[in-house]
Amino acid sequence: MKRFGNLISEIADFDNLCLAFYKAIKGKQYKNEVIEYRKNLTANLQLLREQIITGYVSVGKYHYFKIFDPKERIICAASFDERVLHHAIMNVCHPYFERFLIYDTYATRVNKGIYKALEKVRPAMRRYEYVAKLDFKKYFDSISHEKLKEKLSAKFKDKQLLSIFGKIIDSYHVQPNFGLPIGNLTSQYLANFYLNDLDHFIKRELGVEVYVRYMDDLLLLSHSKENLEQQLHQIDIKSKEISLTLKPVVLNKTHLGISFLGYKLYPNRILLNRTSKIRFKQKINLYQSLLESNSISESEYQQHIIPLLSFAMHAYTKGLRKEILEGSNRVNRGGSWNNNASNCRVSNRNNNVGFRLALAQNKQPDGVFLNKEFSLVSVSEAKNERFFTPEI
Repeated sequence: MKRFGNLISEIADFDNLCLAFYKAIKGKQYKNEVIEYRKNLTANLQLLREQIITGYVSVGKYHYFKIFDPKERIICAASFDERVLHHAIMNVCHPYFERFLIYDTYATRVNKGIYKALEKVRPAMRRYEYVAKLDFKKYFDSISHEKLKEKLSAKFKDKQLLSIFGKIIDSYHVQPNFGLPIGNLTSQYLANFYLNDLDHFIKRELGVEVYVRYMDDLLLLSHSKENLEQQLHQIDIKSKEISLTLKPVVLNKTHLGISFLGYKLYPNRILLNRTSKIRFKQKINLYQSLLESNSISESEYQQHIIPLLSFAMHAYTKGLRKEILEGSNRVNRGGSWNNNASNCRVSNRNNNVGFRLALAQNKQPDGVFLNKEFSLVSVSEAKNERFFTPEI
């Protein structure tokens, strides 16, 4: 495959750095480091431009914190100037990474994502008899710096760019020469790219009938259990060549279902898996309590709740919805939670159950609705719309 070069000048272009800055501040405009950087924006971007051109970039200034979502993870937040650098690099390199990847990988890609992966799997679950789920032990921590750099060198010939990639990769390790930091934009691209050769091996050499990958979660479907077992053995061997260890493989008949990306997939339905149900309940209750205590605004509440509902709408969870509503003393017949207008009203007219975000304490009597496209609309916009909530 052709190697790509002469990209440093595009990355260091001042217009590209301006774009990188505005991408990096998204959702962070009022943080102190952003405010300070913006005070001398032109000078800071000029400095970054010089660093990129000379190759003397400043990397590795990480802030570490833990999350439990659902398991414990160490998140590495790069300093703001590094985040601008990461965006500047990926603004230019994104289309090249896209060229390397096969169609059937769905993480960190435009017009892909979890829900597109589900769209690919759902009809396949009805056509094939066997399904196997694979993932890797401590995937980000197990990525070899040496092998990753070799893979990048096989695709890019710009020595200056490869040097910067090398510095970013070497700025973090779990053990010497292993590991990428979870939380960096570059890590998402590089971790996705690290399995690119394995993707091509699975599709081209093994001829797996249906294959879907979302970062390090892999799903394979086949008509033959024997063929699938042989393919899994070859994948295990190939994975070890890039320093990765597979977790125990789950191989089922499709009618028995398989857990994948937070869902339990069956030929004719999708459910939330057990862990997702627990997290969904916990987060709904958490954000509701934060809202009621005025710890977050209605706008912040909506920003957290809408993705939760969107995630759940892709599964049949009517029973879970009913459990949450009843467990919180919420009325499922056109009333409100605890009959309090400051809470989230629900309506069940003509078997059409829906949520209404109408929070009186924020003095928004017009309210906010979810329309049929699952977007926020005002009451005035919703007058001719039926109340709507997906089957969560």
